[in-house]
Amino acid sequence: ALNTTSQNIANSQTDGYTRQGTLLSAVGPAAGGGDAGNGVTVTSLIRFSDDYKNQQLWRSNSDLGARTQTQPYLTQMEQVLGDDKSGISAGVDQFFAALNAAGVDPTSTPLRQQVITAANAMSQHFNSVYNVTTTQVLSVNQQRSAAIPQINQITASVAALNQQIVAANATGSNSSALVDQRDGQIDKLASLVGIEVTNQNDGSRSVSLTAGQPLVDGNLAATMTLNNTVGGSPTLHLTFGKSGFQVDDTQVGGQLGGLSNYLKGTLLPLQQSISDLAGQLSAKVNTQFAAGFDSAGNPGQALLQFNPASASGLLQVVPGLTSSQLAFSGDGTPGDTTNLQALIGIDKQNVTLTSIGTVLIGDADTQLVGKLGIDSQQNHALLGTATTIRQQAEDDWKSTSGVNSDEEAINLVAYQNMYQANMKVIAVANTLFDATLQMFG
Repeated sequence: ALNTTSQNIANSQTDGYTRQGTLLSAVGPAAGGGDAGNGVTVTSLIRFSDDYKNQQLWRSNSDLGARTQTQPYLTQMEQVLGDDKSGISAGVDQFFAALNAAGVDPTSTPLRQQVITAANAMSQHFNSVYNVTTTQVLSVNQQRSAAIPQINQITASVAALNQQIVAANATGSNSSALVDQRDGQIDKLASLVGIEVTNQNDGSRSVSLTAGQPLVDGNLAATMTLNNTVGGSPTLHLTFGKSGFQVDDTQVGGQLGGLSNYLKGTLLPLQQSISDLAGQLSAKVNTQFAAGFDSAGNPGQALLQFNPASASGLLQVVPGLTSSQLAFSGDGTPGDTTNLQALIGIDKQNVTLTSIGTVLIGDADTQLVGKLGIDSQQNHALLGTATTIRQQAEDDWKSTSGVNSDEEAINLVAYQNMYQANMKVIAVANTLFDATLQMFG
């Protein structure tokens, strides 16, 4: 009992340590004896653990992992897309403002050049934001790929610890330290993916994904892989023994599920919407320019080039285009602004975007920012809730399994008193025995 208390006190600051205790049982007197008994025996060592609280601890870590990984990406994207000076709206507004300004004097070379300058700036705004989404896609995929080896290493560790614990229990050894190690590994796994844990009669624990696919059973562990597909996003595959499972990575929970949800539910649709807006806007502008005439009376030429596969940028002004080639005239007459007015009116036309549907060009970016802001606020609120629930789960776990220094101090005094009392009995017995021997000396 003293050794057990000493172990608890020594590990009072050890993360994941579960306090232990001794179960003492009275040893009765020998048959026919007239004594009170023969003291106590340690029937077993107790591990103070509540399985319900363990499960709550692991589930809360899965939710926290999912929300924690997603929020930095949402915050960055919201700041970039919603920036008043570098966002897409700023570039589109400047472009149409330049067209409006050119209407004052459509023959003015500086005003016409300003339209090209504004178109180039708008292109850069599109490219800048689109590049951020591309960088995020790369980063999210790297994080997802990095999580897979961690998951496989942890499941293998849990399976190995299962085997050690079963062996220790079979020989009657105290396996509490091994169980603590296993629970720590399970908690790390829960941060990466949502899991369900089942206790087995032999002391091992079976672990599965929340959808039911097995991760650990006894000393067997599954292997998870992220397989690349041609023309599509990587798919998650799980192999357990001779069985294989296709897994929906947006439903696995934890960090892996949170990243996949953000990638497929928010980031890729947003990226496609930016591309949709750039492509449809450039098509409308180019079509309208083609319907007019430039300063020399020649048919209009395209202003913008749209190429989502280009390494130089999603959108750019046609190289070599001069201000005199801008087709502002509707009939070829210098100073006519018929086509220019039609160009200005494009701002009020509709575009269809992947993530928000059909909207006005002038409102498209605002609605994209609004939707992203809602997603970010919801995730931030859920992150706060997940943090609170995790803290509560840790406190509940500690109330049962954590070491209480005051309680251990009381136990220490009680065990010391027991020890000292027994030593006093032995000392008295020795004195009586010596006195008896002296009577016959």
